[in-house]
Amino acid sequence: MKKKKTIAKKKKPAAQPIARNNKPATEYSFFDNVYEVARLIPKGRVTNYGAIAKYLGTGRSSRMVGYAMNNAHEQVPPVPAHRVVNRNGMLTGKHHFAPPSLMQKLLEKEGIQVKEDTVVDFKKLLWDPQQELNI
Repeated sequence: MKKKKTIAKKKKPAAQPIARNNKPATEYSFFDNVYEVARLIPKGRVTNYGAIAKYLGTGRSSRMVGYAMNNAHEQVPPVPAHRVVNRNGMLTGKHHFAPPSLMQKLLEKEGIQVKEDTVVDFKKLLWDPQQELNI
């Protein structure tokens, strides 16, 4: 019995990541994606770590978004890390600001009221990138 020759199917090349901000695509990391989303948050609005993670397609990585926000202060262009709070509207990242009260001051400067380290009217001010960017 003769074996049939099988022709190996050519695999389609994987989509190449797009280079952004004059960085080679290979250097564009999860943190960079987080920073780009955070830069889209409008003044006077806030979002949370989980909303950014879901928008990036990694819904269970809200903690990684938090780690990215911890390093956001060194980024150019600047990242408005003060606009990213926890799922309840609490300023859990304030200890990464110098001084810690700076996060609240920056939010208040944009017209956002904060009481006992929590954004007042959080649900009303929540900016969800999936809804706002129609994705």
